[in-house]
Amino acid sequence: MKPDIPRDPEQRWEWIKYQIRSRGMTMTALAASLGVTHKAMGNAKYGPYPRMERGIAKLLGLTPQQIWPERWNADGTPARQRPNRSESSPRVRLANRKDSGSNARAQRIAGEEV
Repeated sequence: MKPDIPRDPEQRWEWIKYQIRSRGMTMTALAASLGVTHKAMGNAKYGPYPRMERGIAKLLGLTPQQIWPERWNADGTPARQRPNRSESSPRVRLANRKDSGSNARAQRIAGEEV
């Protein structure tokens, strides 16, 4: 049985928060379990964020397509405006880049840690 998920984005977000709380979890705890900040979790409210959407859907026992049909294709892939964008964290992407010899990379990483 498919749950009655609101189509309006504001109502849908409130429904998601209610469902998470009803399972004894908080948004902050869910974010921590996914290795992101609570602010990153909140970004899923405003736009496509496949990693967070998958985490929320998994906790709710649903698929991301059921919760956000406008953000996901029927085959289970995200409907992206930037299809080549990686889902890995910026820290991982920065760590995998070749060092250019400048300290810009170190400054970016230090800025993320603040």
